[in-house]
Amino acid sequence: MTERRLISSGSAFEKAIGYSRAVVVDGWVHVSGTTGFDYTSMTIADDVVAQVEQCMRNIEAALREAGASLADVVRVRYILPDPADFEPCWPTLQRCFGEVRPAATMMSCRLLDPRIRIEIEVTARAGGA
Repeated sequence: MTERRLISSGSAFEKAIGYSRAVVVDGWVHVSGTTGFDYTSMTIADDVVAQVEQCMRNIEAALREAGASLADVVRVRYILPDPADFEPCWPTLQRCFGEVRPAATMMSCRLLDPRIRIEIEVTARAGGA
């Protein structure tokens, strides 16, 4: 039987909508689209760079709980309402993924809350890809 483990960040959104921050199955870690909300205070910065920094902290926390790290990420999806916001995020993304170089896609579409300027989803293989 396949082991399935659910990871929560404590976000009110997870309970209200019915999803997990991450799901671990057979060593694969699937991290949901993650925003720049600070889940302890349920606040979000206006600045896209501050949001991407918080996104990465939220993702790192989920990966750590799953027994993985950013070094284990094999796939990343960036979702932004305004494509012009992507380039200012590059230095943060380079710092986080520059050595890992996962497969990546950037999409532009409207997000649930107009305050959200970026959402990031990753897939990792716990213990290395």
